[in-house]
Order: sequence, then C-alpha cells, then structure tokens
Amino acid sequence: MIKLRHHGDVLLAAPVLSTLRQFAPQCEIDALVYADTAPMLAGHPALAELHLIDRAWKRQGPLRQALAEARLLSCLTARRYDLVIHLSVHTRGAWLVRLLRPRWSVAPRYRPGFWENSFTHLYPAQSHPDRPTVDTNLDSLRALGLEPSRDEARVILVPGAAAEAKMAALLAAHGLSAGGFIHLHPTSRWLFKCWPAERVAALSRELAARGWPLVFTAAPEERERAMMAQILDELGRPGVSPTPTFFDFSGRFSLKELAALTAKARLFVGVDSAPMHIAAAMGTPTVAIFGPSGEREWGPWQVTQRIVTSTAHACRPCGRAGCNDSKISECLTTLPVAQVLAACDELLALPVAARSAAG
Repeated sequence: MIKLRHHGDVLLAAPVLSTLRQFAPQCEIDALVYADTAPMLAGHPALAELHLIDRAWKRQGPLRQALAEARLLSCLTARRYDLVIHLSVHTRGAWLVRLLRPRWSVAPRYRPGFWENSFTHLYPAQSHPDRPTVDTNLDSLRALGLEPSRDEARVILVPGAAAEAKMAALLAAHGLSAGGFIHLHPTSRWLFKCWPAERVAALSRELAARGWPLVFTAAPEERERAMMAQILDELGRPGVSPTPTFFDFSGRFSLKELAALTAKARLFVGVDSAPMHIAAAMGTPTVAIFGPSGEREWGPWQVTQRIVTSTAHACRPCGRAGCNDSKISECLTTLPVAQVLAACDELLALPVAARSAAG
C-alpha cells in the first residue's frame, strides 16, 4: 500500500491494511509512506514492513538523493509484490508500479495515458463530499472485487509500550487518572480550521466549572504554539473566573505519545486535524469542530462523537482556506461557545462503556 500524504490521511488509510489481512491472512502486507507520517502505521498488526521516503532527501544533494532512492527501490524490488495499492494520485506510484511489475495494481482513476495504463484496476479518484475518506480508500479494494465489512474497516493506531509507560508516569506525576480529564487540542497546522483562542478559553472555563481538569496539547510548530499562548493568556486573565485546573503539554509529545495520552482522556475536543483522528482511533469520545472542511468526508470514524458546525453559514463546507481564501473562517469565528459546550455535556453524560461505540 502506498499513501504519500499528511498524517491524518495516512491514518485513515489504515483500514485498507486490516481489510486486506482479513481477506488474505497468509499474505505479507507492506506500506510505503513519508518518514514523518510513519508513526501513524508503525506497529499496525497487519503490517509486515514499513518503507519510508524522507522528504529531506531533496535537501541532501542530487547524489545522496539518488542513492537513497536506489536503496528504497532495491528494498521494494526484493519484496516481489503481487499487488500494489496506490491511494493517491502521486505520480511516484505509477512509476513504482512500472518498475516493480506486480501482477495486479490499483489506483484512483486520474488521467488517461501514462497514468491509467500503469495500473490493472482503477477506482473513482474524487471522493463524494458525503462519503467518509475511510470508505473512499476502501474503494481500492472494491475495485479488486473485495467488499469490506464495517468491523474490518477500523482505524487502528498502536502507541507502543514505551509511549504508554511514559504517559502513565506523566499522568501519575500530575495527579491525573484515566478517564478523569479532558484533552483539548485546539490547534492545527492550518489556522483557518481553528476556533478562536478566546472561545477555546471560554469553553475551558465552563468545563473547569464542571470539575474537569484540562490537558492541552499542540504541535511544536511556531504558529500553533503562539495560538496556545493566546489561549493560556486568556485563561490567566485577572478577574475572570473560574480559573481552570489545566496542564499545558504543547510541543512535548511524539505522535505515539499523543495517542497514548488521548486514550486515557474522558473526552477529546479539537478541530479537523490529525490529533482528532488519533483520538477517534483510540476510541476516545470526540467533539470535533468543523469550519470550511467537510465533516462528512473528514469526520471522526467509528467513535462516539459530536460534530459542531455553524448553522448560520449555508456556504460551508466550502473547502477554502478561510473566507475568500483570507485564512479567516467566519463560520468558526462566530461559532458560539454554548454550542460546543452542549456537545461536550452530551458526551460527558454518556456512560464510559459507550466510549468506543459509533456516534
């Protein structure tokens, strides 16, 4: 399986691995992804080998890049694949199929000529906005005559023993218990997907008033850390109460550690981002705030959930980088705190046993 995309995209391709294993338990299944997205699949029980492309190769000069590419091709050739499933329209997939010469190969229908002639099977390239991305990925198997069941099509992420042990120690050190805190990851690399900092802070105060300790996380990227600083400044403003019990772990965790942490939360609150998909994969009840991106296509998969969107903006989901590509999404800047809080209250009121049920 080839998936050369971002973290969330790679994680949502994981059900292809599980489903293949169900249909062909005797086969070895490999995946090829970018090195930075490897934690999304590393340790997956259906995976035999994980091959990586490091985007840094391009910065190492033509000779080193060529050597790295040659080593990768040698490793892939040695595996003698019977089937290659390519889950994007990245041109590298077509070239690899021609070089590896598997018996069967499948990819999205993209363009006539070189692309379509590279594969033995094709499936529709453009997902419908009303179809989940996981289901669209599974079209690659339907093109081969395989029909996945819903139980097989689970998103699996394995944090690993080291990440789980580290998070258990961290929670104990801060007096936090499993199921006894709310995890908020309000940032994204795409800030036009984010709910405003002052509204995140207002929601946090309301959740704190209900007695919940709060754990904040964010990526180490500069803009995300800046947004987290705004949220924490709002929480610390004098004269505003209540003051939440919160812990800021922004920029401190690997993706595996983030998964181990969110697996212990009673509730996850976030936006359309990889951490939201990680929370869903770990079975944590999820409140997902959506702006310009489509919740039917990118919403949490097979987990107890509430999707919160603006009811006042018929233009969404527009798929744009903010209103008129301004990087500011009015459907998010005007989204009421009360609407998100109501979604949180609904999930917090559910019995813990319902945490892994589909919402």
